[in-house]
Amino acid sequence: MNTLLKDVFGIFKFAEGLYAGIRKVLVPPKAYSWQTFIYMSVFSWVLSYFAIGYIKDIIAFFGWLFLIAGTAWYTTEDPLRVPGTFMPVGAVITGFLVSVFAFGNQQDVITPRTIVFWPTISALITAIPEFIEGNDTDAKARIPKPEDRQRIIILVASSMLLSCWIQFYFVMDNWLRQYPSLQADTFEHSTFVVRTEKPVKIPQNGVIILEKLEPRVVEKIAERPWSEVEKWLLEARQQVGTLGREVIEQNLGKYEEKELWRVEPRVANTKSKSGYILDLLSIWIGPSYKPQGYYLKKSCRIEPVAAANNSGNKITVAEIECDRVSKFISGSPPPQQ
Repeated sequence: MNTLLKDVFGIFKFAEGLYAGIRKVLVPPKAYSWQTFIYMSVFSWVLSYFAIGYIKDIIAFFGWLFLIAGTAWYTTEDPLRVPGTFMPVGAVITGFLVSVFAFGNQQDVITPRTIVFWPTISALITAIPEFIEGNDTDAKARIPKPEDRQRIIILVASSMLLSCWIQFYFVMDNWLRQYPSLQADTFEHSTFVVRTEKPVKIPQNGVIILEKLEPRVVEKIAERPWSEVEKWLLEARQQVGTLGREVIEQNLGKYEEKELWRVEPRVANTKSKSGYILDLLSIWIGPSYKPQGYYLKKSCRIEPVAAANNSGNKITVAEIECDRVSKFISGSPPPQQ
């Protein structure tokens, strides 16, 4: 019986200690404390959920301010430093909140600009107290000591450099998404951009253009009367150019680089001179590490063959056969005849 009572009292004592610990954390020791700001932030966000229009935005704005102030206060009471610097971890957390508040939006809370400005804002938050002396009720501006100035300059400059490198990453990532063909040529030979995955040697968009263009050209030529095909080949520059622009718009419409591809044909007689060689070229006119640039080529052989029409009379029609693989050629395309 005594043992049971001891266990019950022990449980009550543990619960009392747990309640006291939770109460110490949640209940502010005085009205002017960091907990008060956090609670005001939560209260503001709850109110903004039920508000509408500009009132909702105003309440949410103050909710962010209360959250930033409360977090900054709490994390600076007993600051934990970032290893190797005098920057408090609290400044990093506060800098992130400020960056999200300044550059985030309702659709994307964390945007590229949020990440880019985060280190610089954190450094500035770390440096601000160095220009203030006194306590909460009696504070005035001051000029830091020379040794402190050096630390501040190094910290802020290093953080700005880190922001620049992060911005550089986002710029390069955007370029490679909007201009994927740059990866296969320009950046393959870069000394400062390294892709972790294996680089694509042949620009895939150039291949796609020719793969999608081929069936359109075959449709215009295959089994057509030979006289019509020869007339079409005389106008190949205009005909293939029109088909090429349609292919580029349909297949590369989501890329900015669609304006940097051009489609041109090259027509030549075969060795037997009874047929023709039609070279379909997708030409890259964008930046390249070689001044001559590059292009891709798919060759099609067009030959006259005998066939019978619906009346049973023999006529000459065209037969076309194209290469299965596009060839990547470094240099300027051959001149048009």
